[in-house]
Amino acid sequence: MIDAEIRKAANAVLKACRKSGLMLATAESCTGGLVAAALTEIAGSSAVVERGFVTYSNDAKHALLGVSRSTLKTQGAVSAKTAAAMARGALAHAPVDLAVSITGIAGPGGGSPDKPVGLVHFAAAARDGRLIQHEARYGKIGRTKVRRASVLQALAMLRELAR
Repeated sequence: MIDAEIRKAANAVLKACRKSGLMLATAESCTGGLVAAALTEIAGSSAVVERGFVTYSNDAKHALLGVSRSTLKTQGAVSAKTAAAMARGALAHAPVDLAVSITGIAGPGGGSPDKPVGLVHFAAAARDGRLIQHEARYGKIGRTKVRRASVLQALAMLRELAR
């Protein structure tokens, strides 16, 4: 999964964070830790990556990141509000400057008319209060391709905040 394009994007995040003296955390659901893996594949990443949360279940999102049960019930695990709460929760539960979150439906099953397979919500938050969000609708391109595209999107968002 960690191909040349992902390695290049991860290197760019690490370089930008090192330059600014920033530490980061990831909060991942449908990617299962792939963003953290892409970053930590690179030697010297410990100067930037503090921790990663893999919160696949709603209980994990609540227990580890503080996502409210109300948000999970009313908005669902795959929503912009949950993604924002995950990113802010990672900031609240780790001594970091930046956090990125990913929650989505990689497939092949699990989709619905409202939330189809390939729907992924992202949020990246900074300790200074900045928050950027993104929604992607990758469609039924396959689980591996949804997860790969999600890793690249999350890395791009981290790089944007690290500037």
